[in-house]
Order: sequence, then C-alpha cells, then structure tokens
Amino acid sequence: MSETPTTYGLRLWSQRLLAAIFLGGQVMVHLLAGKIHRRNTLEQMAMVGPESLLIALLTAAFVGMVFTIQVSREFINLGAGSAVGGVLALALARELAPVLTAVILAGRVGSAFAAEIGTMRVTEQIDALLMLKTDPIDYLVIPRVIACCLMLPLLTVLSLITGMVGGMFISEAMYGISNKVFFDSARNFLTVWDLCSAPIKGFFFGALIAIIGSSWGLTTTGGAKGVGQSTTTAVVTSLLAIFISNFFLSWLMFQGLGSAITRGF
Repeated sequence: MSETPTTYGLRLWSQRLLAAIFLGGQVMVHLLAGKIHRRNTLEQMAMVGPESLLIALLTAAFVGMVFTIQVSREFINLGAGSAVGGVLALALARELAPVLTAVILAGRVGSAFAAEIGTMRVTEQIDALLMLKTDPIDYLVIPRVIACCLMLPLLTVLSLITGMVGGMFISEAMYGISNKVFFDSARNFLTVWDLCSAPIKGFFFGALIAIIGSSWGLTTTGGAKGVGQSTTTAVVTSLLAIFISNFFLSWLMFQGLGSAITRGF
C-alpha cells in the first residue's frame, strides 16, 4: 500500500529530526575535542549578531510599548499603576525577550543556514570538502553553533533593555507614570535569577536554531526545490523546538510558587 503525501512528509520529517539530534551529539564531541575553525566562526558571529541587531531591537521596543499599553490601563484601574514597570520587566526577562529574539533569529539566521548548506549539498560542494579531507561539521556546523550560542544571549540582553526603555517611554507619555516609579518597580520585582534566565534561554535557543538549520541543510536533496523545502521546514521546526524547549526551561527555572509580586509591593 503506497504512502499518502502526508504520511511520507511526516516520515521524512521524523528522519531529519533524528538526524538533527545525532548532529547535536556530534557537535558536542567535536567541541570537546577543540575543533574550531576560527575564521568561519568570526564570520558567522558577524552575521548572527551585528546584522541581526537592528531588527531585534526594533521588535523588542515595540513589544515593550504594546505590553505597557495593555498592562497600564488595567493596573491603573486597579490602583496598581506603580507595578507596571515590574510586571513588564518580569515578562521581558523571563519570556518575551529570549523567545521573541530567538524567533527573529530562527527566521533570519536559521533559514540562511539551511539555504546555504542545502545549496552546498545539492551542488556537491560538501562532497568536495570531504574529498579534501575537511570535516563539514568542523568547517560548517561548529562555527554556526558557536556564533548562535554566543550572539543570541547578547541580543537577548539588549532586547530586554530596549523593551524596558520602550515601556518606560509609553508609561510616562501616555499614563503619567514617572521614570523613577517605573524603574523602582522593575528593580523591586526582578531578582538576579530573573536576569540570568534570559541569556540562559538564549544560549539554548541559539544551539537549537544552529543545529536544526545546519542539519536540514546537510540532509537536503532534490535540487533547487529541495533547498526551498529545507529552508521552510527548518524554520518551522526551529520555531516548534523553541516553544517546546521554552516550556521545559521555564518549568525548571520558575516552577513552584513565586513571590515577585509580593516582593514588588
């Protein structure tokens, strides 16, 4: 009995997901062996970091402003306008900054990884690397993983700061909440662990984006059409992996009854 297109697509996706998991293990082994191509790593860091900075900061600024609009009007009606800064800080540090920054990089960087390596696969450039006794994992994958793991936490921190600035601007301009009250609330609500959780999540999300994008590129078949399909599927899989892993990371980091709001007041 022949497979339906849906069944075939699901089976192929499962096989490529297993290949990505296997690639993740290979990356860890190669990193422990100290096999790092420095020039490629610096090039990838430039692409992942500075070239993604503007769009990440713009997104963070508008998310911070929109969140402040939605929260301020409700909190002011409840007589808790002084807590707006703290609530925004918690939301950005724990969830919004790391997840939204990762989503941006999955669309921009993860797709680029899949397309570039996929094109190298279908044009037999990776076979040429093997003929030259150059390991594609060392030359192509490791630099991308390092770049994402280093740059995404940094972008996450900058997005957190930018989102807070955007929220502060809106809270003062539209709702009359002074900057001092806003930042005093944020300082009272946040803990050191809250601030550390954002780059930690960014590190894990960066690894997922790089490994999935590279793996989908390495397993590309079918010429130009296959490159397009790999790029699209890599982005979708990266987003799914980010959301699922975010649940488990949040559960590990913040499970139990918190006391941030009590502490803030």
